[in-house]
Amino acid sequence: MMVLLWNRQQGSQREIVGIVRESTHALLAEQMRAGGEAQVRQLADALANPLYYFDLDAIGILTRAALRAPDVDYVLVYDADGRILHDGSGDIAAYGRPMNDPFAAEIVAAKGPHTRQNGELLDVSYPISIGEERLGGVRIGYSMATVARSEGRALDGLRAGFDDVNRRSLNWLLLLCCGFAAVSLVGAAILQRMLVKPIRMLGDAAREIEAGNFSSPVPDSRREDELGDLIRTFGRMRESVARHDRDIRRVAYSDALTGLANRLAFRESLEQRLREQQGAGCQLALLFADLDDFKRVNDTLGHEAGDEVLLQVAARIERAVQGVEGADTLVARFGGDEFVILVQSGGPEPDAGVRGKAIRLAEALVLALSEPMLLHGRQVLLGASVGVAIFPEDAGSASLLMKNGDIAMYQAKMAGKNCYRFYSRTMDLAIERRVRMEHDLRGAWDRGELSLVYQPIYRTRDRVLVGAEALLRWNHPEDGAVAPSVFIDVAEQSGLIENIGLLALRNACAEAASWPVPPGAGEPPFVSVNVSARQLGSGDLLRQVAGALQQSGLAPERLHLELTETAVISDEANAVALLGRLRQLGVKVWLDDFGTGYSSLSHLRRVQADGLKIDRSFITDLLRDPDDLALTSAIIAMAHSMGVTVVAEGVERVGQFDLLRERDCDLVQGYWLGHPQSGQEFTALLG
Repeated sequence: MMVLLWNRQQGSQREIVGIVRESTHALLAEQMRAGGEAQVRQLADALANPLYYFDLDAIGILTRAALRAPDVDYVLVYDADGRILHDGSGDIAAYGRPMNDPFAAEIVAAKGPHTRQNGELLDVSYPISIGEERLGGVRIGYSMATVARSEGRALDGLRAGFDDVNRRSLNWLLLLCCGFAAVSLVGAAILQRMLVKPIRMLGDAAREIEAGNFSSPVPDSRREDELGDLIRTFGRMRESVARHDRDIRRVAYSDALTGLANRLAFRESLEQRLREQQGAGCQLALLFADLDDFKRVNDTLGHEAGDEVLLQVAARIERAVQGVEGADTLVARFGGDEFVILVQSGGPEPDAGVRGKAIRLAEALVLALSEPMLLHGRQVLLGASVGVAIFPEDAGSASLLMKNGDIAMYQAKMAGKNCYRFYSRTMDLAIERRVRMEHDLRGAWDRGELSLVYQPIYRTRDRVLVGAEALLRWNHPEDGAVAPSVFIDVAEQSGLIENIGLLALRNACAEAASWPVPPGAGEPPFVSVNVSARQLGSGDLLRQVAGALQQSGLAPERLHLELTETAVISDEANAVALLGRLRQLGVKVWLDDFGTGYSSLSHLRRVQADGLKIDRSFITDLLRDPDDLALTSAIIAMAHSMGVTVVAEGVERVGQFDLLRERDCDLVQGYWLGHPQSGQEFTALLG
């Protein structure tokens, strides 16, 4: 009987160890898989818009954030053909390469989440789609080393406990066998009750844990022997696994930086609320907020400063939300600089209440986020564009509501930023036209659709041709000539202006280098090139200008860079330093559209511009508006007192030219003097 009892005990222990090993491994692996799928789905949702607009900067920010998550070995973003678009690295060395690993074909063909384990590596992928269009996908590789270590530690502790129990049990059996043979059956029965029953209860608890039920009770033992230690060790192991499960859920459903809900948690909450509101006749408002020019903070101050800005923004949003009384709200960060707020009326008038609360909250957000932020001793001005969509008026599903909120936000950006807009159905057509124009604008220079024309600039006192302003023109193969005010704005918003501006600068310098000296000028003509705010904020302008001058052989003093007042003042400290280095290079700096921006003497003195161009709006009414004439005269006198050259643009009548000459304006340009011309026509004009 003792031999049978001993064998039974050993068999039970082996069974428990096997059950615990299988359940622990299955649970930890399932947690890793579930957490991985949640993270990949969240990342895929976050990448949908950047991938649709092919925004590699935004894709890189999201990919690098995912790489910092625990146990992540690699992150790959790929297109619909399986070619790698981003791997989280700075130079994207693998860009454009096809995925050639054993899982690649299955991953590209998969229409949903795809999970495969290869040794100690768990590969989880998820397709990225917008509507029915599949854009590509994202895959994350997780190291299973942490799971293996956790499983090993749990089993080692369990085996140690069993070993101690076995040793003590054997000693007791030997003593009982030697001293109390008559009571061996009674001892065996007591041993059965003392050991097998608690171990069976532990086995039942292990099965409950395997099923994900962490609330199942573990036998509570006050025993001070090894079995008591084993039971308490098992209870601590269950608490550790439950805590690990909570941590995985927290990582999967919250934003790591701000602590707000993430895209996945917001999407689930939104869908649940929409199901609750179906047929109830109530409304929900979704506010989609995006920071204006946030990329400039990361580019100029670094990503740590960008993270600090996002923390301050999150705190301001929460304060603004708390200021809206009687509303049930949910705030989430979708990644990057995108924040979403869901507003549900908590009062008895849900319809009118939701729209009114959305207006008040949108106004509060715009006001709060436009206030300066103190960052490393510097004030940073950003602002935010807010889009608002109402359920069910604007959309009947969570996906469509979020899409329309995003569209409304982009309309706010196109309206001048730092404002809010409600979604309207006409916005869809506008966004579609804008997306098509952005797509057509990519590669337009290489296809020969973009070109430069030159508008002559004359010296006022003797009407001698001294230079020209380089202007971009786009001849679309289907739409014909596209107005610069239209496609320049699209290029600015999409970031294409940085590449187009560089190409324009290089070509303008190359053509100007061959211009002859015009009669009566005494020196070769200059060329003025417009520089956008994005180019100024990129930090690469000085190198680009120096490279263009070196490649073309153009003398630096013959290149004039035109910048708007707004572009300079938006980040005055960096702009002043950069413009100072450009002037040291020999290049002249002009302030364009002077009079429409801040027009401050202090700004003009700090920037130390070589020239300023009076905006055409003043020149147009020069002959019939005494106020414009007085302002123009004052600007000329003020600039001359500071040694700054004055250029008047938009001169279209002889009377305007005569007035400007009487008031000693230095240079003029306009249709009365000459229309924009091709490079060949302008060269002929010089000769």
